[in-house]
Amino acid sequence: MKRKTKALVLGLTSALFLSACGTASNSSVGSNDQSQLTTGNIDSGAADTVTAEQSSESAAETAATDPGETNAVDKLSVSVSFDAMAEFVKVVGQDKVDVSTIIPTGTEPHDFEPKAQDLVKLSQARVFVYNGLGMEAWASAAAEAAQNSQLVTVVAADGVETISNTDKEEIQEHGQYDPHVWLGLSSAEQEIKNIRDGLIKADPANQSYYEANSQAYLDQLEQLLDTYQQKFAAVTLKSFVTGHAAFAYLCRDMGLEQNSVEDTFAEGEPTAAQLGELVKYCQEHQVTTIFAEEMASPAVSQTLADEVDAKVETIYTMESAEDGLTYLQRMESNLSKIYASLSQ
Repeated sequence: MKRKTKALVLGLTSALFLSACGTASNSSVGSNDQSQLTTGNIDSGAADTVTAEQSSESAAETAATDPGETNAVDKLSVSVSFDAMAEFVKVVGQDKVDVSTIIPTGTEPHDFEPKAQDLVKLSQARVFVYNGLGMEAWASAAAEAAQNSQLVTVVAADGVETISNTDKEEIQEHGQYDPHVWLGLSSAEQEIKNIRDGLIKADPANQSYYEANSQAYLDQLEQLLDTYQQKFAAVTLKSFVTGHAAFAYLCRDMGLEQNSVEDTFAEGEPTAAQLGELVKYCQEHQVTTIFAEEMASPAVSQTLADEVDAKVETIYTMESAEDGLTYLQRMESNLSKIYASLSQ
């Protein structure tokens, strides 16, 4: 893993150099100083301060612009790793941010590797937001290779009470912790706070704007959390089965237990013995619904459902844009479907 990361840094740095040579507008982006502004798991060295002159210029630009009509040129350039991070940035930054998503819609984030043009985006961005905890193994290397001394890097999962992986192979390949923190409402709240702080660090002139937007969204998350904690507290059945073991943080919020066809990182199909164990589990826990993720093939989930006379329902991971729905809409859909399956 370390060799692969080192190779990625070298490859991306070379790609950025070539892009800079070929494009005049990119030649002035970044510097030899690879230190980064960061929020959460981020260095806070000499580059950790925006100069007074830059702050004054930012304030002047903001004062000259109607707060409700921010021009594209005045917006804070934010690069994010995948869809959930993009939506969180947009709800906090709204019309003050210009967001670009590095991982394309429909691409599995666990398997993604950035290209040269992605590094160019980072070299030009003011803020880079990624989840962390091994979800984007390439992210820190890419941020370093971008050589953008003004880049505020936000590790959104920083400060979340993490859930450990238990599979030895997963720990060796991906790290110790389950990265799917955005799928739990309480941990999503922490990600929103980290993103808020990152935007404020990059754009202090709009601090009150980011604080107000984030608080309004945090209130909505908290309301949804309270509603479904009460609902799940009233049901006897607490176990559900998914195709992908991505819902541990949701389970912790709601006092539930997940079992899955695939592991935390959606790799491989179960053996006949494992499928047999899942069949037994479904029978023992009265499982009537098998959940299949929007981005995953439902074939294995359907096979399991056929074995136990259950139905298959779609559930969202928010790793990519899905059905044109917002994060809150998809989260409520997930919770509603799981609740319905347990309250029959």
